[in-house]
Amino acid sequence: MKKWILIVAGSIVIYSSKAQQAINRFDLVTRNNPHVDKADPLSSLSVGNGNFAFTVDVTGLQSFPAYYEKGVPLGTQSEWGWHSFPNTENYKREETLKEYDLNGKKITYCVQVKEPERSRKAVDYFRINPHRLQLGNIGLEITKKDGQLATIEDIKNVGQVLDLWGGCIESRFTIDGEWVKVVTYAHQQQDGIGVYITSKLLKEKRIAIKLHFPYPNGDFKDAGTFDGDSTKHQTVLNDGLIHRILDTTNYYVQYGFMEPANVTMRRKHDIIVQPMPTADSVFRASFYFSKNKPHKAAPDFVATAANSAAAWKTFWTSGGAIDFSGSTNERAKELERRIVLSQYLTRIQCASDFPPQETGLTYNSWYGKPHLEMHWWHAVHYALWGRPELMEKSLDWYFKVANGAKEIAKRQGFEGLRWQKMTDHDGKEAPSSVGAFLIWQQPHLIYMAELAYRAKKDKKILQKYKDLVFGTATFMASFPTWDSVNRRYNLGKGLIPAQECFDAVRTYNPTYELAYWQWALTTAQQWRERLGMPREKKWDNIVKNLSKWPQANGVYLATESTPDCYTNERYITDHPAVLGAYSTLPACDRLDTTVMKNTYNLILKVWKWETTWGWDFPLMAMTATRLHMPDKALDALFMPVKTNTFLLNGHNYQDDRLTIYLPGNGGLLSAVAMMCAGYDNNKTNNPGFPQDGTWKVKWEGLRQMF
Repeated sequence: MKKWILIVAGSIVIYSSKAQQAINRFDLVTRNNPHVDKADPLSSLSVGNGNFAFTVDVTGLQSFPAYYEKGVPLGTQSEWGWHSFPNTENYKREETLKEYDLNGKKITYCVQVKEPERSRKAVDYFRINPHRLQLGNIGLEITKKDGQLATIEDIKNVGQVLDLWGGCIESRFTIDGEWVKVVTYAHQQQDGIGVYITSKLLKEKRIAIKLHFPYPNGDFKDAGTFDGDSTKHQTVLNDGLIHRILDTTNYYVQYGFMEPANVTMRRKHDIIVQPMPTADSVFRASFYFSKNKPHKAAPDFVATAANSAAAWKTFWTSGGAIDFSGSTNERAKELERRIVLSQYLTRIQCASDFPPQETGLTYNSWYGKPHLEMHWWHAVHYALWGRPELMEKSLDWYFKVANGAKEIAKRQGFEGLRWQKMTDHDGKEAPSSVGAFLIWQQPHLIYMAELAYRAKKDKKILQKYKDLVFGTATFMASFPTWDSVNRRYNLGKGLIPAQECFDAVRTYNPTYELAYWQWALTTAQQWRERLGMPREKKWDNIVKNLSKWPQANGVYLATESTPDCYTNERYITDHPAVLGAYSTLPACDRLDTTVMKNTYNLILKVWKWETTWGWDFPLMAMTATRLHMPDKALDALFMPVKTNTFLLNGHNYQDDRLTIYLPGNGGLLSAVAMMCAGYDNNKTNNPGFPQDGTWKVKWEGLRQMF
């Protein structure tokens, strides 16, 4: 068979001529369109644009939110939609700080203190506020022949499809034997939807659109079904515009129709749009949300649909693609489905100017706040899939919050920029007894900046991000503690590793963080050299003298402080993060691949898999790929564990609390990109897939991992 040599990110990888044939992207995408044939709380579908998402039930709108609230809720969220309850007690963030004596220094951390009572209440306030808003509910109100309003049980003959290629949801169903068709689009530059409804029921005025505006519940999870005290917020109806007022938060909903309709306020926060009968039984409407009062008409349905179709075609025809057609392996079809749907979901939920929350723009988890240790899992895949501009959108947010990161480092006696963990769009640190001690989010900035540079090899990227990269490295160099007895630098005490089951006060030298520290400081030095700057001697000294990766009995330990980490049940839970030292990170001089392989196999044997999370399986797949174990890489992606479930709509399901979990989707995309395109100095064709003839792997537009 004729061979081709492909240059990817500076490395030579050999592929067969078949692998170079162009992929029919339309066929690839559309054969993975989700089809829904019954009402299911876990099968709701979404449209969106990265800054805004709108999730619908089987009617194509948000007609039955209570039915879905414990599944995948019917959310309407934007990146600008935030609210805070009034701080009537004048709580201060300083009241959430607790002092620890660590390594001979007194350091304050923003944690969940329980005493005194005022401090506990201050913690509660700053964890809850600010929180992301559910902006409003737009659903159908359908009247049956007997005059009663239809319930979810009255929706029959469901036929719903998410057209991924055009970014629209087409929904068909019957009420009392009469067909209703609804088509739903989201605009790709503005935060709004266009809706097309056709049914004979329109002539009988038995279909209306109901807008309902909930109140934030202030809980960990907000599904948008809480009404609360109707006097605490206002909904003001004007001609073509709705003004929402919640304390100091204001936003607007603009509406427009292509056919005549009456708009009335039925109750304090309920607005009814009643279409007038037309000859062709069609009603087309658009609803747009905005932080500021709009000064021009919103796009109508036709414009919204055209915008969506054009933008989604551009998305699917650019960047990377993976095609498993022709494979006989029983896993191939399902893996392709997960890949295509994960691209769609991360594009509509996680592609904004801010790091996303773990449940994206569907419903609040952790009060709607993003977690920076998960930013890698939300964003890195964009660069690996040839769409680095989507990663850079949220990477640029770090400029905005750098001052806050500098203040945290200074308060704790460190230098440089100590990035927040659980935060908000302004970079304020939320109290967290785990999050405040995490450190593995620190190198993520350097990792993503390096990917941005590799994508373009443009010195302008170095100039743009150098202050963030060097500020991050400066903190990382100031954080380790010199151990005069063993003559080395230790990470800790005073940290919690990515595997969060360890005690912060006692833990030191976690393997994954040691590896990440070495890689990031080494990479920061490369940035200095590319810019013609001298190397930082302190960084070189830290890298040279950083503690070696702890091991015992031929395996790497999770941390040096827990030599019993594989025999004590307390430590074989949560993330198997020790494998991260050779998953997202390349080989280094401290890696022994035999020891890492032994570690991998031991973890397979002893781990409590029911305690894992959705990104753990891609992490394992990447480690297995680097260890030349493609069978185990695929086994990891298909491990039969609840948190590795991928729903009909493509979402990674965790449990009743986290019914969607986007780091699992983003992690999957990063893993399969590496399994196809490989990594630096890799010379194997599709290194993450067995060469047994059952996998026919075609891909294009992917980039290698480090």
